[in-house]
Amino acid sequence: MDSSVSSGTRAGAQACLIGVAMFLLAGFGFGQAASSHSSSAGRPATHVLTNWNQFHRRDMTRFNRYEKFLTVNNVKNLGLKWSYTTGWYVRSSLAVVNGMVYVLSWDGNTYALDAHTGAKLWSHRTDKYYVVDSSPAVANGVVYIGTDIGLDALDAHTGAELWSYQTGYYFDGAPAVVNGIVYVGSDDYNVYALDARNGAKLWNYTTGALVGSSPAVADGVVYVGSYDGNVYALDARTGAKLWSYANGYWNWGSSPAVANGVVYIGSDDHNIYALDARTGAKLWSYATASYVESSPAVTNGAVYVGSWDRNAYALDARTGAKLWSFQTGDLVYSSPAAANGVVYVGSDDDKVYALDARTGAKLWSYQTGSYVTSSPAVVNGVVYVGSDDGKVYAFSLKHGRK
Repeated sequence: MDSSVSSGTRAGAQACLIGVAMFLLAGFGFGQAASSHSSSAGRPATHVLTNWNQFHRRDMTRFNRYEKFLTVNNVKNLGLKWSYTTGWYVRSSLAVVNGMVYVLSWDGNTYALDAHTGAKLWSHRTDKYYVVDSSPAVANGVVYIGTDIGLDALDAHTGAELWSYQTGYYFDGAPAVVNGIVYVGSDDYNVYALDARNGAKLWNYTTGALVGSSPAVADGVVYVGSYDGNVYALDARTGAKLWSYANGYWNWGSSPAVANGVVYIGSDDHNIYALDARTGAKLWSYATASYVESSPAVTNGAVYVGSWDRNAYALDARTGAKLWSFQTGDLVYSSPAAANGVVYVGSDDDKVYALDARTGAKLWSYQTGSYVTSSPAVVNGVVYVGSDDGKVYAFSLKHGRK
């Protein structure tokens, strides 16, 4: 599950796209299109406009390779573009697709906001009985959200419910939508694969405990952690178990990232693990000083992740050696997002940070009104994140210092 879910378990179980939607391709495929934008030298520069349509993004690494607007040099000039106030905590990660921002709030609603202005476009009642921390996934004009009794599919433009799959248990983790199939974990101990068109169950796999982790799907394999202390690799087509890795402790909060044949995941035994994606063999582990319920971002040979020990870490993706750490003022549940040499992450010190991906130096920070356990999304020069003050925030250069 993403860090928004782990923060929910702490409270419960453990006490627009710059307004240029015409340039974006709809749906699951992470829209890309060239646009002209002046370079600092005055020459036309080509930037690619993108979506951030689910927690992991398409490459399962929380990395936006197309972001060119925000850089190490100008991110210090970020300013508040807009904020939208919901009725309670916003611990959900955000999806940003075709000029719309989708997010869940502890007030029991899923919201669709205008990515340019923050105006509410629609809301849908998500939680029937209890608070849920699931984050949305958007594909082919449909928003998929976990609820306290199952999974809902909503029309992305209107919020109308298209179908609902109910187990009677929490679907806390963020769904992953790949090749017309929705993969999601449930508190009924199962990982589910559902037909994205109609919610029909294709298969389920039963683990030994709650599944709050958000699945990562890569190369025909579903990777997911369970509270039974295992990381599982399942055949994406059949649900058959390919392997499992047991670390002897529960895997509750962190969700796996998959890159270059390696699965990276944090654990409540205080470690970040690197596992061979094909066999599940441990390649390395790195010990922090507390729980790791943040989910890794992976890019350019580095793994970025937060820990309850108040630090954000950068580790060598090949060896696990620490490259740097940055100490915040409180626990780091938030999962980092990486883009164009910058790492964005929230902290329970009420701040969202932009850090130099190479050195860990602080480039920018913004103080919200409460914990930032939500995980940022970085799309077309705008940083989106939620806070326990009940707000969704959007930051851009246009609204900061030039």
